[in-house]
Amino acid sequence: METLSSSFFQNSSPPLLLLQFNTPSVKIHVNSNRFTHKRPIKTRISYSIGTTVQTSTEQKNTGRRKQSLLTDFFKSLDDFVCKFIDPPLRSTIDPKYVLAGNFAPVDELPPTACEVEEGALPPCLDGAYIRNGPNPQFTPRGPHHLFDGDGMLHSIKISNGTATFCCRFVKTYKYTVEREIGFPVVINYFSAYTSLLATVARYTVAFGRVISGEYDVRRGTGNANTSVSHFGGKLFAHSESDLPYTIKLRSDGDIITLRRHEEYGEPLESMTAHPKVDRETGEALAYRHSIQRPYLTYFRINSDGIKQPEVKIFSKKQASLVHDFAITKNYAIFPDSQLVIRPAEIINGNQPALVDPTKVPKLGIIPRYAEDEKEMWWVEVPGYNCMHAANAWEEEGGDTIVMVATNLLSVEHFADRPELVHSSMERLEINVKAKTVARRPISTRCLDFGVINPAYLGKKTRYIYAAVVFEGPKMTGVVKLDLSLPTAESGDCTVASRFYGPGCYGGEPCFVPREPDNPTAEEDDGYIVNYVFNENTQESKFIVMNAKSPTLEIVAIVKLPQRVPYGFHGMFVRECDLQKL
Repeated sequence: METLSSSFFQNSSPPLLLLQFNTPSVKIHVNSNRFTHKRPIKTRISYSIGTTVQTSTEQKNTGRRKQSLLTDFFKSLDDFVCKFIDPPLRSTIDPKYVLAGNFAPVDELPPTACEVEEGALPPCLDGAYIRNGPNPQFTPRGPHHLFDGDGMLHSIKISNGTATFCCRFVKTYKYTVEREIGFPVVINYFSAYTSLLATVARYTVAFGRVISGEYDVRRGTGNANTSVSHFGGKLFAHSESDLPYTIKLRSDGDIITLRRHEEYGEPLESMTAHPKVDRETGEALAYRHSIQRPYLTYFRINSDGIKQPEVKIFSKKQASLVHDFAITKNYAIFPDSQLVIRPAEIINGNQPALVDPTKVPKLGIIPRYAEDEKEMWWVEVPGYNCMHAANAWEEEGGDTIVMVATNLLSVEHFADRPELVHSSMERLEINVKAKTVARRPISTRCLDFGVINPAYLGKKTRYIYAAVVFEGPKMTGVVKLDLSLPTAESGDCTVASRFYGPGCYGGEPCFVPREPDNPTAEEDDGYIVNYVFNENTQESKFIVMNAKSPTLEIVAIVKLPQRVPYGFHGMFVRECDLQKL
């Protein structure tokens, strides 16, 4: 879905060129017009040996005035579309509803000391918990979906039992340009398509911004608001509409955006927000999905952070939302759900991302180290629409692949009535020889954001910790699932739970092992951490729970100096890894 506009402008031109030539006695400053490869540079230069030579400031000031007038003109057109062309907004894209309560954005906060309000922070929490989420830097003037917000990282850095909190925007190219201009300019992928006329008008304005040089789509259009990952000696902020951005935590807890990591794709390409990092090999496995063939491209990144040759998947027949996938020791497993992407639907005045009830969902299985797609095969799984995968592994000598992941029931309401969608956590058993799939739910609750001890990625897992869904990324608590228990009678393998209390909501849980360097440590020997917001007191807290406890006992609570909006995915990064960034 997010890739929809990345291929719209294939021949966009380079941004403003600022060239400076220096010699011991001559300096020439050249300020070109936009897109100088299509027109000559016109400058006036007075020349004198042994003196400084500069272009006339007249052209610079004229160019700035023209650009300012264009910027104001495009903004006026945007405002006209929002006020007079958009139909009445449905609640899922109306900012009055989308950004209400604790979904409202917050300002950046520099590193600020926190109070440990209750208990004590365990010694293994030596590092930083970083969570990503949407946080629009400007009040939306028109339609706005929750997924459209600019990425903001909320970090709590812990050392010797003390905590420092900080939140910063991911300084993407999109964020930076819009910050300089003073208002949004990039089309919101999830909310822009309110009608055919509005869509045509928005893309006309966007095209004008590109050809005028106001925005260079080759430098990225993503908001980096979805997740955080660490591999190849680097820390990344992700969204699947763009390539990742490298970030860094300073010793004082501040967050810095370094750059767009263009080594992982071409200028108009993107990468998943859910790369899988194998702790044993150090490699990351990733992919991108597209609205053009090939609709799926799989690739690996070695332990040094170097991308390996791509495997283009032409056997995938149509574009669909592939938000997550799973890996085992020998395989990668991709879902192909009923959530399809059809840009042609825009002509009919519809959203390009929609649910196709006639499509039979599939799983695609490819060898992990495949060099092409020859050995990839697809198996139909009627009624299975995967959003997030908790883990996968192999059993019976590799003849069976077990995957634990969510399934969106009543998926037809995904876009317009998400409160009617039930997210079921399921166990799938894929018979590699017979090419069949059996599946069953492992909990009766509405669950999402399933996480594991990260050392067990791709390996047989006994425990999964999942968030109990209230609404979207707003979660009422966390449960611990024991996959060794039979579910034939009860349909539920919950062995522990913790609910945050009336009016209190958290997000995705994060598991932190107590002894990360001990290979004999028990799988559930560690802690679950999360941000929790109390809607009654309007306060956010960082809570630490004992992952082995039958009640997921709270062992520490840190009062945060600022509200943390509900968001998406995060991770804990050890101090020893932070120092190597």
